[in-house]
Amino acid sequence: MTHDSSSSARRPPAELLRRLRARHTCDPVTHVERVPARAGEPAPWPAWVPEELRAAFAGRGVVAPWRHQTEAAELAYAGQHVVVATGTASGKSLAYQLPALATLLADPRATVLYLAPTKALAADQLRAVAGLELAGVRPACYDGDTPRAEREWIRRHSRFVLTNPDMLHHGILPGHAHWSGFLRRLAYVVIDECHTYRGVFGSHVAHVLRRLRRQCAKYGRTPGQALVGSRSTPVFVLASATSGDPAAAAGRLTGLPVTAVTEDTSPRGGVTFALWEPPLLPADASASAADLAPVRRSALRETADLLADSVVEGVRTLAFVRSRRGAEVVAANARRALDEAVPGLGDRVAAYRAGYLREERRELERALLHGDLLGLASTSALELGVDLVGLDAVLICGWPGTRASLWQQAGRAGRSGEEALAVLVARDDPLDTYLVHHPEALFGRPVEATVLDPANPYVLAPQLACAAFEAPLTPADLELFGEGAKEAVDSLVEAGALRQRPTGWYWRHRERPEVDLRGEDGAPVCVVEAATGRLLGTVDGGSAHFLLHAGAVYLHQGVSYVVDSLDLADGCALVHAEEPDWSTHARDVTSLSVVSVRSYVDAGPVGLFLGEVDVTSQVVSYQRRRIATGEVIDTRPLDLPARELRTVAVWFTLSPESLALAGVEPADVPGGLHAAEHAAIGLLPLIATCDRWDIGGLSTALHPDTEAPTVFVYDGHPGGAGFAERAYGTAAAWLRATRDAIAECGCESGCPSCVQSPKCGNGNNPLSKPDAVRVLDVVLGSLPAPAGTGDERGAARDRAHGDATNERGAAVPRQEGRPLERSVSEGRAAETG
Repeated sequence: MTHDSSSSARRPPAELLRRLRARHTCDPVTHVERVPARAGEPAPWPAWVPEELRAAFAGRGVVAPWRHQTEAAELAYAGQHVVVATGTASGKSLAYQLPALATLLADPRATVLYLAPTKALAADQLRAVAGLELAGVRPACYDGDTPRAEREWIRRHSRFVLTNPDMLHHGILPGHAHWSGFLRRLAYVVIDECHTYRGVFGSHVAHVLRRLRRQCAKYGRTPGQALVGSRSTPVFVLASATSGDPAAAAGRLTGLPVTAVTEDTSPRGGVTFALWEPPLLPADASASAADLAPVRRSALRETADLLADSVVEGVRTLAFVRSRRGAEVVAANARRALDEAVPGLGDRVAAYRAGYLREERRELERALLHGDLLGLASTSALELGVDLVGLDAVLICGWPGTRASLWQQAGRAGRSGEEALAVLVARDDPLDTYLVHHPEALFGRPVEATVLDPANPYVLAPQLACAAFEAPLTPADLELFGEGAKEAVDSLVEAGALRQRPTGWYWRHRERPEVDLRGEDGAPVCVVEAATGRLLGTVDGGSAHFLLHAGAVYLHQGVSYVVDSLDLADGCALVHAEEPDWSTHARDVTSLSVVSVRSYVDAGPVGLFLGEVDVTSQVVSYQRRRIATGEVIDTRPLDLPARELRTVAVWFTLSPESLALAGVEPADVPGGLHAAEHAAIGLLPLIATCDRWDIGGLSTALHPDTEAPTVFVYDGHPGGAGFAERAYGTAAAWLRATRDAIAECGCESGCPSCVQSPKCGNGNNPLSKPDAVRVLDVVLGSLPAPAGTGDERGAARDRAHGDATNERGAAVPRQEGRPLERSVSEGRAAETG
């Protein structure tokens, strides 16, 4: 790597991309998409915006709003619930700031509650609102980082409170009596980046918002501001990335009718978007692969080199990485490469992720905003609305899970209207490989709809328990919480959690219910340096099994630590500083039993099912691998407790005869099923709003509950998240894409780009690429055609909630405690170290 002394000038994106490509003997770019620039459409200020507010925005450089901003603001100020769903850097903040701040200035009693999914976004919005210097607004953040000494002042005096759903759930609503004055005068609830509230997390947040509406109705807001009107429900203003049917998604989230503003009228600089496939490693470097097939260079290492090269070019660059460990690895490798090229240049690169202490996060945000840092490797914590002006390039290490997230991340660059470069670096998995070779799946297609299911009983019942703790439930409350609420209340009564009286349902315990919105599987575990007692950071309880087991390598801002001990009961992992030449990778095993069948398709030799399952997983060992070569040094056993999950799965069965007719030898059935399972999981995010790490799978040549060769794919959340249902409903399209991705891969016998999984609990063994194609050909040849084609393919029938289903799954009996023989699985796993 050489340092170009002329690189301080901003390079055009095309020139920067050319220079990055020139460093490779084989061109890694599979496609370049040019997103053209767009002119803005300004609009006059609404008549109700006071001169004081206009002057404050003018002082921040806002001469006039864009048309979509005023359209959304006018609706909200007129009392309509509204969602503004436009692109990144389109100024969605102004759309809700205008009505909210105008109301606060006109009515000295009114209050505003702002909800952000991340602390970084809330802190950024606090800076924006406070920077307007409006008299009497007194904005303040109220979250887990807020010192207790400041909380009382915020409750009593702040009129613009910025928080997150977790703090609303754990702090504000359970203590609503302390917030009665604030809630009584609540004029607006702002829900920023609402597209992030999807799946189980989104379903929980939907009920937290219903609980908030319930308390507002109880205290009866009557602020007396004529333009807003007297009402017991505040106006909800939501901001979303571009998404499919945002009005419907916002309505499901809030339980209210919502109007959508979707036409983006803001100006936008052009974006050069490159799809980048890391090169193949030399044959000797991949000798450890099961079948000696060539493997590609790690996306983490490729992203680290691109980040370092961009910094050398003087380009301010943000690299998005999927995991906390990945962000640390990218930053550390980039720093190392930069210091080799220009001593001291590595100091201008850092990592940013959850788990850092508050002071570290704020300092990193400040350094990025002021240009002290040229490169940052971040998790998705910086994907959302934080105003990152002056960035020239964004690197996206691996498919982020949705097209909405892809464009959110790409939009971080060029936020001041300049031309920008975005690069998607493909990981060695089937989905990423498919996307970089099928750009039509990314560009020119609508983004996904937001999936959430407030009726999920595993979400609804705990949320009703929280509501009952806050105040006894009434029949009117059950209408507020929607479908399934009465059944959930009855189950809570039967379980002894609620007591029914003539006036409603009462919580029976002194302690409040323990409900985790984000499904992080346990309280955070503190990472403590044993020698000094210094708190380094935190890791959620579920991830601690993979990241903080004894012997794990833990990275923190480029410094390596090795875990001495993990105490899950005390929530503490003790570590010591060490720079080993190896990394650690935990492995888990998974078993699964069928509880009940909700729906199925009988397609002769093939059966397609949707139902409830119990999944048991346990981290049992970890590998130590050489950092330089990836060579496995050894595998060491672990003794960690098993974790159980009841969820929803989609699965298909095949008759042994159909597999034999397709040319699958009996000895190859496990490998064919396993490979099909891996690829199916890798391709599921194409048709469902999910992430590969949100789902798991298991395959077996003879499952004890189905008594047939079976492939399961299940939601990795209690009660399900809607992903398996989506897969079941679009099975033909999903499995067709899976089959094509495997068949079109250039390898001979399977590789990480098609059937190998980075999180396989069985070490990607056994796997058979050709037999996976044969398995899927049998399934696709037997399943009925998609609805509307008129092709029923014989006697195949779709039976929903019929005689195959009962509470215990009578037609598909569950066998308690029976081990799964000849089964292989892809569980919810994570690399460590």
